[in-house]
Amino acid sequence: MEVRAVTRDLGVSARKVRLILERLPGLSVDQSLALLRYLPSPHAKSVSKTVLSAAANAENNFGLDVDGLVIKRAFADEGKTLKRFKPRSRGRVSPILRRSAHVTIILDERGA
Repeated sequence: MEVRAVTRDLGVSARKVRLILERLPGLSVDQSLALLRYLPSPHAKSVSKTVLSAAANAENNFGLDVDGLVIKRAFADEGKTLKRFKPRSRGRVSPILRRSAHVTIILDERGA
């Protein structure tokens, strides 16, 4: 049985989060949390919260054992982009794009 958790509008670009998420599939919940704890990226903490949320969903909503769960898929999609402008010389402007991401973690039972 697949269990998912989604974090929407995370304040980081999807490209940066994908660098973290590509390491997670195939790891158990405990292994992934240990890996995320020691990654140098500041966004690993947000990803670990999403993994914990998926594990809590599996335990509370479906009655699954957390020790028997592995990360089946982990991906990030583009979220909203806030568009701002920065004034430059000679009356020109430069765009500032504040990107966001939607992070999805899908857990599955180890034997499935």
